Amino acid sequence: MARVWASFWAVTLSLAAPQAVLQQGPLSPRTPPHAAAKMPPADIRVDASLALIPVHVTTADGAFVTDLSKESFHVFEDNFEQQITYFAKDDALVSIGVLLDTSASMQHKMRRCSAAAASVLHTANAEDEFFLIEFNDRPKLTVPFTNDTDQLYRRLVRAGPFGRTSLLDAVHLASVQMKNARNTRKAVLVISDDGDNHSRLSRSGARSDVLESDMQLYAIGIFESGPGKNRPSEELNGPDLLADLANKTGGRQYRVDNLNELGDVADPYQRRMPNEYLLGFAPASAQRDGKYHRVRLTVESTAGTDLRTYYRRGYYAPSQ
Repeated sequence: MARVWASFWAVTLSLAAPQAVLQQGPLSPRTPPHAAAKMPPADIRVDASLALIPVHVTTADGAFVTDLSKESFHVFEDNFEQQITYFAKDDALVSIGVLLDTSASMQHKMRRCSAAAASVLHTANAEDEFFLIEFNDRPKLTVPFTNDTDQLYRRLVRAGPFGRTSLLDAVHLASVQMKNARNTRKAVLVISDDGDNHSRLSRSGARSDVLESDMQLYAIGIFESGPGKNRPSEELNGPDLLADLANKTGGRQYRVDNLNELGDVADPYQRRMPNEYLLGFAPASAQRDGKYHRVRLTVESTAGTDLRTYYRRGYYAPSQ
């Protein structure tokens, strides 16, 4: 998924000067490398013979580890070790959903957060596709799937905050929209400043949605510090909510406690996806039971370094 996320997470987030990002004018997507067409579908759902899992590996201080071999990894399905039969650096096209919080609490943060979303578009590959969901009292698909990043850009600069926060309903709408995705690699980026206070969907329902849709969820969570007793429970629970959804899908949440720190999250996003491994295995049971099968992964370090892994924790087997 390297090229994909050079597109998605080359989030240059010029957020120290957000107006510059929003005033750059028409977007110019990059030309995709020919190598992308050579990669197999990077879908964790198991088909007749292979399940593929995207994996990131970092040191304890967040530095990416890019020199591991297939022998460094061990994959377990339902606690039984599986033989890794495919190993590569992923470089596939991606279908990306941007979920932008436009609730009233975003009043003083909207320009910088819109700039973050616009930065994603400025580095898009010409063959990637995007959609935009804005959410406040209810989620709205304001731009359906398109390769025309200028269309999303024009919508972003018009976004205005009002109402409450229906984050979980926005996640559900994204999972529905992903059924129309052209690419097998699917991901959503949530940009929000708190938890949820207006959704009909439950937290467990949202978790099921993201797992069944095979999309990785990434989040920039803006949680400004302040006296806890004066903050609503949904805002206090916001970090845990976004982190849970991200971790279950092999994505990640980046927490921002001060709006001025938004620029500091740029570098991890720029480098994360270009350093992704793709592991494939043929499930020993080859069950077609339509059930969720848990996946566990471990990695060995030859240098004795403490390594951390980020990967999707399971897949749904086909039902027939």
